[in-house]
Amino acid sequence: MGADVLGNPVTTDNEATLRGIDDFVEGFMAYETRAAKILPAADGDASSALANAYAGLLWMMLEAPEAPARAARYLERAKAAAVSASRRERLNVDVLEAWVRDDITKALALCDQIAAAFPRDLAMVKISQYLNFNLGRCAEMLRIGETVFEVNRDVAYMHGMMAFAYEQCHLLDEAEAAAREAIRLRRKEPWAQHALAHVMITQGRIDEGAAFLESVADTWTDLNSFMITHLWWHLALFYLSQGKVEAVLDLYDRSVWGVEKDYSQDQVGAVSLLARLELAGVEVGDRWEDLAEHIAGRGIDTTQPFLTMQYLYGLAKAGRPEADALMAAVRERARTAPPLLVEAWRDVALPACEGLLAHAREDYVLAERQLTEALPRLILIGGSHAQRDLFEQVRLDAVLMNGKWSVAQQLLEQRRANDRNSVPVNLILAEVYKALDLPREASNAKARALATLTAHHTPGTASA
Repeated sequence: MGADVLGNPVTTDNEATLRGIDDFVEGFMAYETRAAKILPAADGDASSALANAYAGLLWMMLEAPEAPARAARYLERAKAAAVSASRRERLNVDVLEAWVRDDITKALALCDQIAAAFPRDLAMVKISQYLNFNLGRCAEMLRIGETVFEVNRDVAYMHGMMAFAYEQCHLLDEAEAAAREAIRLRRKEPWAQHALAHVMITQGRIDEGAAFLESVADTWTDLNSFMITHLWWHLALFYLSQGKVEAVLDLYDRSVWGVEKDYSQDQVGAVSLLARLELAGVEVGDRWEDLAEHIAGRGIDTTQPFLTMQYLYGLAKAGRPEADALMAAVRERARTAPPLLVEAWRDVALPACEGLLAHAREDYVLAERQLTEALPRLILIGGSHAQRDLFEQVRLDAVLMNGKWSVAQQLLEQRRANDRNSVPVNLILAEVYKALDLPREASNAKARALATLTAHHTPGTASA
């Protein structure tokens, strides 16, 4: 009998298997590529239920239609080996089986059982937070974290998990305190760094947020493609607010797009950043075409509504015919979704996808109507506040293109409440106030944008 890096007993004395398990547990929490070392460890030890369960769970996080099939062979091995496994290990196998069978409710209930009985099993806490995040259940992310928190105060990753759960629940002071404690315990704690970036952008601490991410970027080593591209994505958002357009384009080309071009999170991060650049009035050249070429390879992927919405927009922005096939698949998914997901697909993703497709094809009336219908319940599709804000911005652009200046003024000033000196927001506001025949307000908005540009020593955009 061995033990993992967190002290959980493991039914094996095989050193290679134990190393693989430790690489998965810590690598999973740290978003490091070494988590994938569980695959050769599991392939080399069919007798380890836990190693094979972890290998299957890793495949399930592929976020693609083929994930269950990839995980299935590890599940079968894990089930065969479970007869000699411990209760904790058998429960881990059960989580994998429920997920492969798309019984997310059961998988989450099993994670709760594990957390209650084995609070140092933080891999299962992380799985629970991941699944709840995709369902928009932020309070559940926090609840399971609090269940095991006292037993794991010594673990930096525990504080990072709490930080993001707090932030998604809008408990920003608690989120910042947890993130800073995680970073104190382990400076290289990317999830905590990421949570703190969320807090700062939500509170409009743009310069501070950019400086913070720049100060920890040297720790972004050996990270998986999601984490490394996502951290640079967050820095790009700060730069975009500052008006540092060339820096954002450079980050897109060097760090946000191109690490794992076939991976879901890399693709949607690239879609989101390109869209935000265009909505800010920036020419992005032929970047949509390269991105859409890789998204097209997904076919009619409706694994998660949050992801599918962005795949669709990316395809449509590039003028790809695959957008129509994916839209048809969304309509079918909305009709056949299981009870747990029916609202997310039918009431949110379907109208939102119709709106996104319409926006990409310059039907701004339909875009505004459908996105406005979807936005009030957008949390049901998962994703973070910062990520879902893209859809708010697309709706705002449709309002602008429809010439609804008073509505646009309200939406823009609400945005400015959280980011008072944003260059894109203030430049658009200047045009809106001009259209409303409010020259003083137009002048003030333009002055704020130019002051921010000057402060960051960058030339103004064409609209400035």
